[in-house]
Amino acid sequence: MHQNIIPMLGAGTFRLKEQEAYQSVEMSLEAGYRHIDTAQIYDNESEVGKAIADSGIKRDDIFLVTKVWMSNFPRDRFRKSVEESLQKLRTQSVDLLLIHWPLRDDNPPMADYLESLKQVQEAGLTKHIGVSNFTVSQLEQAIDILGKDQILTNQIEVHPYLRNKKVTDCCQQNNIIVTAYMPFAYGKVLSDPLIQKIAQNHDATAAQVVLAWEREHGFVTIPSSTKRKNLDSNLLSKNVHLSANEVSEIDGLNQGFRLADPDFAPDWDI
Repeated sequence: MHQNIIPMLGAGTFRLKEQEAYQSVEMSLEAGYRHIDTAQIYDNESEVGKAIADSGIKRDDIFLVTKVWMSNFPRDRFRKSVEESLQKLRTQSVDLLLIHWPLRDDNPPMADYLESLKQVQEAGLTKHIGVSNFTVSQLEQAIDILGKDQILTNQIEVHPYLRNKKVTDCCQQNNIIVTAYMPFAYGKVLSDPLIQKIAQNHDATAAQVVLAWEREHGFVTIPSSTKRKNLDSNLLSKNVHLSANEVSEIDGLNQGFRLADPDFAPDWDI
């Protein structure tokens, strides 16, 4: 039901600020990307919105994602923060609105902020809703609160060194799209000898091989780049088709190497 709603390859904007964020989105749209990912905490929604407005591309042709930050989870802040995001993004609604991180202390409770998320969807401020960084037990809790087939995606860290299989399996069993962030593990996986060997066999780049591996698993992914040649090259990953054996070999690189692990992170599934 959910597959094909989100373009498989998107342009992420994590860590990009001010002019750099604007230029990255501008170049991404020029290159042909139609899926742009941002968040309240990235502090670049205004630049993302301006780049989209300046591109001349119809808003309906772009799949735009933002995420609500934890400090905005209380009921009296939630909708107001989303309206502020929409103002910065220069749009009446986003295509997908995510809860950025689950709360460790459950204050406010998950039921409260997921109900707020559902309410802004019903009010037309977002077409779809989803979560980010949710564990298996948190996903199950969220499904109980929202009902089946309400959560479009769980955006989580997935790359060859962090397969995150328990969570990705749970998502796929529950018709929830996996959106993989940090697919290159800040470039660490790109120098892996196996990935380089497979890239050579396909006359491809290491990055293209990683993106093809994500795609073979059915994962949407959102690498970010400030270089036009990388943005163009990443789009060409659609032409790289890995064998089942190559996918399995890359799966074998998993070592539970997690980069996004702030002190407020949940207790991850191992």
